[in-house]
Amino acid sequence: MDAFSSTFLSTLSQHPKSLLSPNHYSTNTSSSPILKVSSVRTEERPQTTTITTTRTKPSQEKPTPSQPKPTPKREPIPSRKPPQPSFPAIIFNVLDDFVNTFIDPPMRSSVDPKYVLSNNFAPVDELPPTECEVVKGSLPPCLDGAYIRNGPNPQYLPRGPYHLFDGDGMLHSIRISQGKATLCSRYVKTYKYNIEREAGSPVLPNVFSGFNGLAASAARGSIAAARAIAGQFNPANGIGLANTSLALFGGKLFALGESDLPYAVKIAPDGDVITLGRHDFDGKLLMSMTAHPKIDPETNEAFAFRYGPMPPFLNYFRIDPNGEKTQDVPIFSMTRPSFLHDFAITKKYALFSDIQIGMNPIELITGGSPVGTDAGKIPRLGVIPRYAKDESEMKWFDVPGFNIVHAINAWDEDGGDTIVLVAPNILSVEHTLERMDMIHACVEKVKIDLKTGMVSRHPVSTRNLDFGVINPAYVGKKNKYVYAAIGDPMPKVAGIAKLDVSVAEVDRRDCIVACRLFGEGCFGGEPFFVAKNPNNPTADEDDGYVVSYVHNEKTGESNFLVMDAKSPKLDIVAAVKLPRRVPYGFHGIFVRESDLMKL
Repeated sequence: MDAFSSTFLSTLSQHPKSLLSPNHYSTNTSSSPILKVSSVRTEERPQTTTITTTRTKPSQEKPTPSQPKPTPKREPIPSRKPPQPSFPAIIFNVLDDFVNTFIDPPMRSSVDPKYVLSNNFAPVDELPPTECEVVKGSLPPCLDGAYIRNGPNPQYLPRGPYHLFDGDGMLHSIRISQGKATLCSRYVKTYKYNIEREAGSPVLPNVFSGFNGLAASAARGSIAAARAIAGQFNPANGIGLANTSLALFGGKLFALGESDLPYAVKIAPDGDVITLGRHDFDGKLLMSMTAHPKIDPETNEAFAFRYGPMPPFLNYFRIDPNGEKTQDVPIFSMTRPSFLHDFAITKKYALFSDIQIGMNPIELITGGSPVGTDAGKIPRLGVIPRYAKDESEMKWFDVPGFNIVHAINAWDEDGGDTIVLVAPNILSVEHTLERMDMIHACVEKVKIDLKTGMVSRHPVSTRNLDFGVINPAYVGKKNKYVYAAIGDPMPKVAGIAKLDVSVAEVDRRDCIVACRLFGEGCFGGEPFFVAKNPNNPTADEDDGYVVSYVHNEKTGESNFLVMDAKSPKLDIVAAVKLPRRVPYGFHGIFVRESDLMKL
């Protein structure tokens, strides 16, 4: 979906005092747990609440060698007055406010910022590298490195429609070294973030919330075009958010969002998160790419795609271990624009899903979103050789009722004549963008017989599961275990379920073999698996740890949890109390110390 499908809601130079305080954000370091809301930013003070867990005894801590001097903070958060807007900017802000108030106010809960940004979805300000406290157990040596999670965190408080997917990307990184942990939260310094910070107000349009109906689309599109003509922004520099995921390939770590090119980032020795810049692979990558590239652990190749509203609606490509991008393979057999968020690879093939969510001009004409569902469309799975130079060998298979947004894994069987795909199937696809709390996704295993064209399916679990991950060493080959987030309801995550997908189709039992619920009022996010011995080819697939950020909505406290992936209850082996809350977000990655040093 292209970035010009909606618009950020501009704020006037003066907010109504009944809504927001007139003060700009400050750098006060007081320890109040109350969220401070300003006319342009939301800032959270560090928490002083403690959690009821056993503290690590000093005698159990390993001695650490003297640490190098911390590197200077690259992104200070100075107390400063907002810049004075130019006269054209004032006019555009007034027009934005008129549209948000009279033409397209946030009437639906899915785009009402008072609802969308409530509780732990509320944004936080940047946090420089800050030492954390291990309050339970100890951090295993294999976690030396950094766990980094991406997610939306709007730089400015919206006054009109706002969707959860519209927030600026912020990376929350916990840097671990010899049992010690440091948390840092930084915005991805995208082009959009930088020009809006310089302007002191929103400039670029949103992706998901603003273009609903012809009147709103025409009004916001005209304002965006006028801003570009006036020189407030240059669309050629991209307008993406980089708020969805992260991936390590081609010798670089990228923050990703599918409406723009990737942004290269790095983690400094002191734990700071640094944005290196927008990356186009020597001019070979145009416009955008998926936020879910697949990295083959054996070849270190990255397989990816981009999609959009103009034909060819899908382009497939790969990036070699040296960061060289191959030519696009346009897929013209995808005849309609589809919402194609994720895909899967095997050792021989790449699999794409053509689901019931896509561009819907009729909805736009009748006052709805240009992205909607088509109940009459039959979902398909497309299979193409993963090293294809064109789409001549592309095959499509109808799979009625199979709508996937995320893919977990896929592999070849029967000498490559059969493909197995594991993915959560969204049973209520019509609620995907409007009512995420009503989504129910059941993990299914789908088998495609390439010789006969037969497709068979069976449920792996009927529980509401998404954000499924595996041991990264098993991408593209047969795996046994999946770790998935339990929706209660989505997008909140009440716990983690471990699935055994090797259970035979004839055995109709639920495949959940381990489970951990975080407790009343506690919610986490996507899990991530970290192997104990990644270089040991004989190690058990589940010999490692599952990690995630977890937030307690009763105390306002956030923790980083480390769970034993082998244990029947995913036992907590370490808990790190974070110096301030981490908002709910999307996808993350763990990068080992050896790889961090290469960035």
